[in-house]
Amino acid sequence: MLTAADAGDAAALLAAVPAGRRVALVDPRFVGHLHALRLGLTDPRFPAATVPGALTAQAEARPALVRALQRTTAAVGAGAPTAVPEAGTETAAEPTTDQATGQTAAPAADPAPEDPTLPGRTAAALEAEGTPVHRPALGSLVAAVPADAEQEAAAVAGLTSVDDEAVRLRSAVKAHDGFFTTFCISPYSRYIARWCARRGLTPNQVTTASLITALVAAGAAATGTRGGYVAAGILLLVSFVLDCTDGQLARYSLQYSTMGAWLDATFDRAKEYAFYAGLAIGAVRGGDDVWTLALGAMVLQACRHVVDFSFNEANHDAVANTSPTAALSNKLDSVGWTVWARRMIVLPIGERWAMIAVLTALTTPRIVFYALLVGCSLAACYTTAGRLLRSLTRKARRTDRAAQALADLADSGPLAQAVAAVAPGLRGAFTVPAAALLGALVMIGSALFLPYGSWLTVAAAGVYVLLSGLAVARPLKGALDWLVPPVFRAAEYVTILVLAARSDVPHAVPAAFGLVSAVAYHHYDTVYRIRGGTGAPPGWLVRTIGGHEGRTALVAVLAAVLTHASGFTTALTALAVAVALVVLVESIRFWVSSSAPAVHDEGELA
Repeated sequence: MLTAADAGDAAALLAAVPAGRRVALVDPRFVGHLHALRLGLTDPRFPAATVPGALTAQAEARPALVRALQRTTAAVGAGAPTAVPEAGTETAAEPTTDQATGQTAAPAADPAPEDPTLPGRTAAALEAEGTPVHRPALGSLVAAVPADAEQEAAAVAGLTSVDDEAVRLRSAVKAHDGFFTTFCISPYSRYIARWCARRGLTPNQVTTASLITALVAAGAAATGTRGGYVAAGILLLVSFVLDCTDGQLARYSLQYSTMGAWLDATFDRAKEYAFYAGLAIGAVRGGDDVWTLALGAMVLQACRHVVDFSFNEANHDAVANTSPTAALSNKLDSVGWTVWARRMIVLPIGERWAMIAVLTALTTPRIVFYALLVGCSLAACYTTAGRLLRSLTRKARRTDRAAQALADLADSGPLAQAVAAVAPGLRGAFTVPAAALLGALVMIGSALFLPYGSWLTVAAAGVYVLLSGLAVARPLKGALDWLVPPVFRAAEYVTILVLAARSDVPHAVPAAFGLVSAVAYHHYDTVYRIRGGTGAPPGWLVRTIGGHEGRTALVAVLAAVLTHASGFTTALTALAVAVALVVLVESIRFWVSSSAPAVHDEGELA
């Protein structure tokens, strides 16, 4: 902590702090809760942030802060502050305290912010220069710089009437979550998060513990015994508690990190799909081959997710009037019981994992997968129908960013891109999703109904490539163009599933399960990079793994060439390993690099 004699001295001290460090300006008269200062001064996700009487800047915002402070100093004038302890000591950032809030009137050029202190004026100057300044919602927390005894008494009264630790615990829980998570997990998992924070545990460690627990649960299910299934169900619930705890720990202690974003974004899917595999292995040990059901459940769940991702990205920054469907949805959200009913009907992760855990312990893997397929199918129909109605009943104007996000989610490889480069773009309101859907139906239909190994299936793959290229020849800005990525996902995943299931080659479906897992990881990784604001994976990666149409065509060729031969299983396994190695190496490189966003994923309801 450094103490400034006046505002000019504060600017000089600030400039002397090494450039790579976080700094903070805090008014010595500050009165407030410790957690208010934590929120304002220690959150790593924002280059600059402020609460009344305090301002912080990370390394990337330091030059702008120096310029803003120099401009503000002339307007504020000098004073004689007394030192106060820096409250934001929970981060590794080095705080620099502050300043005198000048009593002289500001000139006309001064932005005259609501917070008249030097940190407040400097924050306004930062924003005027174009540097975003985060202002956390404090709710009932107090953060103030009293100007007189009456204001100080009011601030102190607010300080003593609110338990900031209770507020901190409540804010650690997501505001919007499923019924099971909200009422059966979060009431006690927040205290586990606090216990972890007080012992120095990090969200990444808890996330890893959740993954390990889920993998042990999958191993228990793979034993194929009733005791193993019971243990698997219990361990899966424990894993989910830890999964909730890691996010709550991140919010409680403001420990957001690039590695945490990657781990939390991908481990949920890895845990669930690994458990599917464990159930399938256990069923085979008991004489019931359910690999096809396991792969079907994974395909359905992955397609559900891409529907959510694609719709949300398409409408992330769309400019449109609210549709009647959206208005009805908002009205229903004002009625308590409908909120929970609508959250439960989509079978979110909490309800889904609870169902899997209970059915695993009490029934058989086949019943588990039947329940998953039926429940997720109904949920998919409900959510997709709602999104279709919203899209059709409003005139959305899609931005270039949204169109680019949809193109990235489409995952078009060199074959489709070559077609798109020479083909005229499709015109008409619904021709683009219709072309994508037609291609998918041709591909899936040929895999289902033509003789297995037929070269006509390869010809159908050629038609699929052609229609896929036509679908992405123009920017995806139509009302229903967000359907293109989910249609492509369904075409690729279902084709692999059908060809492996119809091959009658030993272990072909487990090999297909591995291939779809590797490809799905790539697609999830693409989603979370886009959501982090860093764009899709590099073009070379998509070209290297062939794009959705290239992989689909390759599997069709392998099925034709390796008909009724064990080589088909070997080929699928080799393809799965190759795709997994390429996408994992690039993904790990990205998420541990400084280019990755410093966020902690909030998790998906579905």
